[in-house]
Amino acid sequence: MSKPIKSITNPKLRLEVLTPEEVRKIHEATLWIIEHVGVRFPSKRALDIWQSFGASVDAEKMIVRAKPHLIEEALKQAPASYVLCARDPSQDLPLDGNHVFVGTDGCGVEVLDIETGARRASSLRDVSDIARIADATPEIGFHWVPVSAQDMPPETRGLHEVKSIWENSTKHVQTESIYNEREARAAIEMASAIAGGRDALRKRPLLSLMQCTAPPLGQDGGSLDAALLAAEAGIPTGFMTMAACLTTGPATLAGNLAVGNAEVIAGLALLQLAYPGAPVFYAAAQAAADLRTGAYTGGGPEDFLFGAAQNALADFYNIPLSIGSFATGAKEPNWQAGIENSMSTFMACVSMSDMLLGVGLLHGSRIWSYAQMMMDCEIFSIIHKTMQGIVVDDETLALDTIAAVGPGGNFLSQKHTLKHMRGLFLPQFMDRRPYNEWESKKDDARDWALAKARKTLAEHQPDPLDPKLSAELEKIIEQVSK
Repeated sequence: MSKPIKSITNPKLRLEVLTPEEVRKIHEATLWIIEHVGVRFPSKRALDIWQSFGASVDAEKMIVRAKPHLIEEALKQAPASYVLCARDPSQDLPLDGNHVFVGTDGCGVEVLDIETGARRASSLRDVSDIARIADATPEIGFHWVPVSAQDMPPETRGLHEVKSIWENSTKHVQTESIYNEREARAAIEMASAIAGGRDALRKRPLLSLMQCTAPPLGQDGGSLDAALLAAEAGIPTGFMTMAACLTTGPATLAGNLAVGNAEVIAGLALLQLAYPGAPVFYAAAQAAADLRTGAYTGGGPEDFLFGAAQNALADFYNIPLSIGSFATGAKEPNWQAGIENSMSTFMACVSMSDMLLGVGLLHGSRIWSYAQMMMDCEIFSIIHKTMQGIVVDDETLALDTIAAVGPGGNFLSQKHTLKHMRGLFLPQFMDRRPYNEWESKKDDARDWALAKARKTLAEHQPDPLDPKLSAELEKIIEQVSK
């Protein structure tokens, strides 16, 4: 039986990292960029759509410049809320601005082996194993394809990945590994087969697509064509900017936000012009490049601020948000991973981002760690509990119980204590043992987290996909290979 998915709902804590006036300034700067600088759309179909709506199109450079009113009116067509559906309807995820869900992240290219700990190239088996563990983990609300199935042919790799997840979990599947029109057609056909047809898929989208932009101020051609097909089919689709201060964006945070925002809303506006009312989402994982190497950081105060600021922008456009939250730059599960993932996730949760990504990944989304996956889920559980705040009413003030115990008494045997004790947070991986016990064993959270992942993988049996459906999905993938 599936465990209820854990989400943050009706929080008592809130955060405002940008004032309404500052959000408006970033929006106006974004519109200026789109109108005067332009965004590159290397897709004939995309350019034709823009041109048909009166945008200025440089066909040779594939750069689109659009008037502010065109962008703003298009974005008004996007639905403010919708549901990411799962094979198990009890695990559907409402994207309504009042829930925060956590997903795995992708697409890592290496794995710390669950048995040996050795770092190696990722494979399709890893996709399956991670999906199985995530299926049993209530903190995980949905799947992003976590690692690349590098033992599969490049032209069908993304399709093998989503098939593997559907076979090992009943939760919603989101992928950023569908890069062209041919793959998108096959992925839509696969999702339709599971849903029961195209009309059923439109009503219950079991798949969502995320496409990365090509910063600064660019899109990927194949991804654009795939996104347009997905929007036509009613599959939720988002564009993710990863513009980084110093390299693919200005050094200043506000300037970087404006560049990334231009990439995202230009892509979303295109989908709304083509298919008004198509479910879309804003996606972002902006960061600051390291001052010493220029590398993507995967952590730091700029990342934490970006997480909250991007939620303010998504709220301004009244569009759900998917955001990079975990995915630390640390090379192993350590203090750096704990700090970066705790801070980034807290900032994203307290600003009520809809979808958080990154669980399980190290080294800036390159390396998968099963221990980090489990510890990231604990981080989310701590923040989940914190976000509930403090309830103050007659029951929680417990005056009758306090009077019954009196000065110098003990609350352990009270009925009120028994009733409410399980409301207190009980960690799985925080070390609260007596010092002597720790000293004699010298094990820690990494050991316990890895043991839990191994146990889950060995024991959890997800609700299987009908073998006939699996065979049908395999035939669809084979057609792409021909």
